[in-house]
Amino acid sequence: MEYTYLVRVKTSITLPDDLLKSVDRSDSNRSAFIERALRVYLARLEKAKREARDIEIINSRAARLNQEAQDVLEYQGLS
Repeated sequence: MEYTYLVRVKTSITLPDDLLKSVDRSDSNRSAFIERALRVYLARLEKAKREARDIEIINSRAARLNQEAQDVLEYQGLS
């Protein structure tokens, strides 16, 4: 697993001049900066997908969960 993490593939990308200047002001190693930025961005995308799936599951079960909560409140005499 660690070996594949260390493998690097050279690539070429085209960026707007102002963005590249911002990268250079932030870090002298463009590749490392862009790699970190991509990893953070991709992690956020994955988190958003997981959260969307969770919300879909909760929404699909909302009526049953609400009824269970109502039953508990009635049993405890709070409703």
